[in-house]
Amino acid sequence: MNSAMRISYPSRGAVLGRAETEAVAEVIEGGGALTQGIWRDRFEEQFREYVGTRYATSVTSGTVALETALRLLELRPGDEVIVTPQTFQATVQPLLDLGVDVVFCDVEPDTLNLDPDALAGLISDRTAAVLLVHYGGLPARMSEITALARRHGALVVEDCAHALGARHQGRRPGSLADIGCFSFHGSKGITTLGEGGMVTFDRPEWAERLERVRSNDTDYEFLPYAGPDNAPSLLPWMRYADEVYRRTCTRVRRAGTNATMSEAAAAVGVVQLGRMAAATLRRRAVAERLDAVVGEFAGTRTHRAAAGDEHACHLYTFFLDDAARRESLIRGLDEAGVEVQLRYFPLHLVPEWRARGNGRGACPVAERSWFEAQVNLPCHPGLTDDDVDYLARTLRSCLARALAD
Repeated sequence: MNSAMRISYPSRGAVLGRAETEAVAEVIEGGGALTQGIWRDRFEEQFREYVGTRYATSVTSGTVALETALRLLELRPGDEVIVTPQTFQATVQPLLDLGVDVVFCDVEPDTLNLDPDALAGLISDRTAAVLLVHYGGLPARMSEITALARRHGALVVEDCAHALGARHQGRRPGSLADIGCFSFHGSKGITTLGEGGMVTFDRPEWAERLERVRSNDTDYEFLPYAGPDNAPSLLPWMRYADEVYRRTCTRVRRAGTNATMSEAAAAVGVVQLGRMAAATLRRRAVAERLDAVVGEFAGTRTHRAAAGDEHACHLYTFFLDDAARRESLIRGLDEAGVEVQLRYFPLHLVPEWRARGNGRGACPVAERSWFEAQVNLPCHPGLTDDDVDYLARTLRSCLARALAD
């Protein structure tokens, strides 16, 4: 790889500035709590209003959001979970600990989202859950996917790490299934100082359980205490005097952890959420400029939203359906200082999932796309107009050379 990249993937996917600095200063200088305070409440309230769900619960990372969401489903050993292979490893990694049967479902060739037609051939009454991603910020075909899941009694989890700013038939990702999981990693559309996540849903019983888990409490089932009244003498408003002690635990679902987003991170999240609409428009403008270049050449396909949907353009993806010419293109871009990262290696082919019996041929569309066709280019609001001009000009010249070979 060229070590002197002119156009690279960013260390920050979001733009931060004085407003974020002032928000952190307000937290520090205000003398209030540094955790579990007003900023976290404000961020969660604004986020659930934006997404359109009854609840939005912040946690410390997108990975923790996914781990927690899967625990809420109460999956049991032997349950079947259908997942996409075209995503970052964190989407499916928590399933390695749960003893469930994981089935990889192929993706659509033009969207790289989970294919509802392929899902229809895999889902059964053994299926407890379907786990998908809105690849690159392009919404999956949720109406078809959720209808199939409901028919078989399965729950659906959306990994929305790419999807802030998108819409599907007028609704936001994160409100399209049973649970939505968001990441605020530094590379994402908005960030909460490098790490952070959110879980969105509508079920009140999940809200109570998730609040306990993220606050270092235990997620358990309980009945009112029926034993001898020998509680120690405590002031009645103190924790454990009545709220917890006078319960009988009947089953522990999982141990709690500290997944509390700090006040400084939440304050930055509030500012970032306000910036997001403008940042998404900038991403779309970059993508449209690149689409126009790609559209000049035969044998290429763009990654565009269906009618009625809006693409968040978290990733810029297009396809060149000729493996040799794609390799020539990527080498040309690299030599010209444009970084190309193929997102993402098909997960059913990584060692831990091959050890579970997966291999080549299980998801032929995902495999063919990654090994032969897809191209990913930088697309983020930090690109200047000069950067975009250079990127478009270089892409045109490299495509022309690759297709002339």
